[in-house]
Amino acid sequence: MSRKKSIKRTAKLFQDNADEIIEFIDTVKPGLSKEFTSWVYEHAVIRLYREFEIMMLDALVGAINNDTTVLSNKTGFDFPKHLTDEVCKYLVIGDGYFDFKGRDGLIRTLKSYVPIDHSLVSILTKSEYKDSLDKLSTLRNFAAHDSSKSKKACLSAIRQRRIGSAGSWIKVQDRFQRIVNDLKAIAVEIEAQAPY
Repeated sequence: MSRKKSIKRTAKLFQDNADEIIEFIDTVKPGLSKEFTSWVYEHAVIRLYREFEIMMLDALVGAINNDTTVLSNKTGFDFPKHLTDEVCKYLVIGDGYFDFKGRDGLIRTLKSYVPIDHSLVSILTKSEYKDSLDKLSTLRNFAAHDSSKSKKACLSAIRQRRIGSAGSWIKVQDRFQRIVNDLKAIAVEIEAQAPY
């Protein structure tokens, strides 16, 4: 019998990686100019988004791997009881990559593979995480692309009229730490509710 993918381990790894990102910021911040500090935070938000994206893909792959009936019930096709991680991952991303547009896009993606009452969907639809998930996505996009479209979406998410850069906004008033805390809380919930 094949081993089941550990969603618990995936969630724990995200928490550890989020802590490392905070440690990185704390290590490089002293003595930097305001501009370089902003760049550090821009790198950190891109890295945080990447780690979150990896956790969500692995959690979704794990949900399918642990119980293929969730996918069978959703699609109407019968899948074998035991699928490898690689096959489950291919079912989700094909020959592309895992991509979603913000919190709502992530929830839509999850719902196309698991039922609406699945723990992953239930956790991400909680209102207390909405603000941080929306900010994470738009700040990451603004930091990565610096386009007028990404800036406009970012301004909408942070509910402000002006922003210099993603890093300049997120580096003050513990904004980055609050987002990290919410994402780690999501990971703790995923870890607690995962069967493996």
